[in-house]
Amino acid sequence: MRHAAAHLREGGPGMAEARQFDRSEENIGNVLNMEHINLTVPDQQVAALFYVTGLGFTRDPYIDFGTFNMWVNTGEQQFHLPKSTAQRWRGHIAVVVPSLEDLKRRFQFVAKPLADTQFAWEERDDHIAVTCPWGNDIRVYGPDRFPGRYLGIPYAETPIPAGTAAGIARFYERVFATSAVVLDDNAGCRAEVSMGFDQRLVYRETEDEIPEYDGHHIAIYVADFGAPHAYLAEHELVTEESDQHQYRFQAVVDPDTGDTITELEHEVRSLWHPMFKRNLVNRNPAQTFFNYREGRDAFYPG
Repeated sequence: MRHAAAHLREGGPGMAEARQFDRSEENIGNVLNMEHINLTVPDQQVAALFYVTGLGFTRDPYIDFGTFNMWVNTGEQQFHLPKSTAQRWRGHIAVVVPSLEDLKRRFQFVAKPLADTQFAWEERDDHIAVTCPWGNDIRVYGPDRFPGRYLGIPYAETPIPAGTAAGIARFYERVFATSAVVLDDNAGCRAEVSMGFDQRLVYRETEDEIPEYDGHHIAIYVADFGAPHAYLAEHELVTEESDQHQYRFQAVVDPDTGDTITELEHEVRSLWHPMFKRNLVNRNPAQTFFNYREGRDAFYPG
């Protein structure tokens, strides 16, 4: 029996060779999810027209269901939209919707009530480029662009000064133990940081003047919660000790020099955070009063 087992391991006559796989391609890294992007807005009604009626996302029915904040579910991610002076994401945010054709019909519907805002949209080669009522650049893709994702935020991109992408990558690799690569091709030089299974945070180098940071933030869940905090605390980068399960920092630094490269507040959450793996309700935006079909209120991928 021992000889037979050895024979199978080595491969015998008529047996196919063992298949080879690059197992590292399946690595996720320490950051598991970029759960929400927070942008303050001055008008909740206008925000609902754009994010819910227009984009087709779902207002969370359970949390902050008032007139001073709005959580909008987008697959496994959210937009948080508290009421205040409008904030603008530097760069652009990508979202995926189930159907671009349905999206265009919804945009035609909200165009008139949003006419006095900065709302605009146009079709591009593989997406629809949208300007939100307060000037945010949102690029909407159909599910074919991101296989396996039918609804959500696959990436967000923000500008950084020329020559700093490598420092950005070093920060996330060393401090957060998550994959970060520097790419330099026809699309320009950028650092692409893994935010989990199928999400990226992209920092793109630019020679242009970068707008002043206005306080918008992202929330991320991390498996190793303590090690990044130790580094950030040692270097006096922690800006808020929220509670046992959460802290915040704002400056993204080059670990080699300690110099601040850019600012983007990160709300860092542990896997013990009570909202980790919270089930987000998502409606089927194609379901309307005029085409209603029983049993199709909720969104199901595919």
